[in-house]
Formats: sequence, C-alpha cells, structure tokens
Amino acid sequence: MCGCCTPRQFISKEEKLEMLNDYKDSLEKETKGVEERIKELKKAN
Repeated sequence: MCGCCTPRQFISKEEKLEMLNDYKDSLEKETKGVEERIKELKKAN
C-alpha cells in the first residue's frame, strides 16, 4: 500500500487554518441557504 489514499496524520498549522476557514465558509453558506428557505416558507403561509 502506497499511503496515497489515507489521510495524513500530521498537517501543518497553515493547512489546519485553511481547512477551518473552508469549513467556516461552508457553514456560512449553509446558514444563508437555511435562512432563505425559512423566508420562503413564511411567505407561503
């Protein structure tokens, strides 16, 4: 097995920061989508 398909055990601080920022952006987009859906549902009533 070459190890190319398994996640690395140790990542740099910069990589971790980038991953966390990407995750945060994803959560913010999800929140925006949820807010839009709530508005749609409220208008439907």
